[in-house]
Amino acid sequence: MKMNNLFKRLAVGVLLPSLLLLSACGSGQNESASADGIQERTIKAGIGNSKMHPQGKGMEKFKELVEEKSGGKMKVQNFFDATLGDDQKMTEALQGGLQEVTVPSTSPLVGMIKEFGIYDFPFVFNDEEEAYTVLDGAVGKKLLDKLPEHDLVGLGYWENGFRSLTNSKHPVKTAEDFKGLKLRTMQNEVHLDAFSKLGANPSPMAFSEVFTALETGTVDGQENPLATIQTQKYNEVQEYLSLTNHVYTPFVFLVSKKFWDDLSEQEQEIMSEAAQEAGKYQREVNQKENEKALKYLKEEGMKINEVEPEEMEKMKKAIQPVTDEYAKKFGPDLVEEMMSEVEKVRDK
Repeated sequence: MKMNNLFKRLAVGVLLPSLLLLSACGSGQNESASADGIQERTIKAGIGNSKMHPQGKGMEKFKELVEEKSGGKMKVQNFFDATLGDDQKMTEALQGGLQEVTVPSTSPLVGMIKEFGIYDFPFVFNDEEEAYTVLDGAVGKKLLDKLPEHDLVGLGYWENGFRSLTNSKHPVKTAEDFKGLKLRTMQNEVHLDAFSKLGANPSPMAFSEVFTALETGTVDGQENPLATIQTQKYNEVQEYLSLTNHVYTPFVFLVSKKFWDDLSEQEQEIMSEAAQEAGKYQREVNQKENEKALKYLKEEGMKINEVEPEEMEKMKKAIQPVTDEYAKKFGPDLVEEMMSEVEKVRDK
C-alpha cells in the first residue's frame, strides 16, 4: 500500500511539470498567433494582362511582399490573361466576395463612380510626373474614398500608361486621319465620344477579344500603352503605330471590402504596404518596358510615326467640347482641382 502511494506521488511529480510545460508552450503559441494578428489566408488575385506585362510583374512583386511580410501565412494566388474574366467581371467578383484582389484600369469604374471619368480626359497629362501628382495626391484619394460604399477598397494607383493608336489602314498624323477608322475602345463614354468627335467609329469591346477582332478585320485598330501592344502581339495584325499619347490611363489596386473587413489591422497593413511598394516597382518597370517595347515593335516591322505638337493641339481642340461636357457631369470643382495640380508641376 505504501509502495502504491509512492508510485502515485512519483507519477504526479513527473506528469504535473510536464503538463504545465506543455500548457505554457501551447499558451505561448496561441498568444504569438493572436499577438501578430496574422492568419493563414489565400488571396486570389486576377488581372487581364499576361505575367510578362509590367502589370503582371507588379502582381508577382505584390505576392512576394505579402508572403514575406506575413511570414508565409498569407499567400497570394495570381491569375493572368483574364483567366478569371475581364476587368468588369473581376471587379464584380470582388464586390460579391468571390475574389480578393484585382487591378483594373480606372475606365471601367466610371459606370459605378462617375468621377473616375476625369482620368479619361484626353491630353490632360504631358508626362508621368504630372499624373503621379494627381493620382497620389488629394484628388486621387478623394476617388479612392468613394470605393467602400460600392463594396471595394482602393489601396492606390499603378500605371497602365500613355495610350497610342495602332491600325491596319494608314498612319495617323493629323486629326483628319481618324476619319472612318473602326477602333476598338474600352466601354467608356468619354473615349467613345472623343473618338466619334474625331470622325472615327469607336466600338467598345472586352480586352480579351481585341486580337481576334483585329485579325479578322472586325475593327481596323485599337489604342493601348506600348507595353500592352507588345505583350498582346498586336504588331502581328497591325501595320501602323502612331504615338498619339492621347490619354494616360492608371490602374487602381482594388480589394474586396468583404475580405478587407475580415482582416486584422496587421493584415490590412501588410496588404496596404505591399500594394504601395509593388506599385512603385511596377511604375518603374512599366516605363522601362515601354522603351523596350517601342524598340521591339520597330524591329518587328511596324511603321511608327510621331505626331507633331501642332497636330496634337488640333486633336485636343477638336475634342474640347467633349471634355467640357463631361467636366460638368463629373464635377467642375474636381476637374479644376486636378488641372490646378497639373499646373503646379508645370510651373516648377
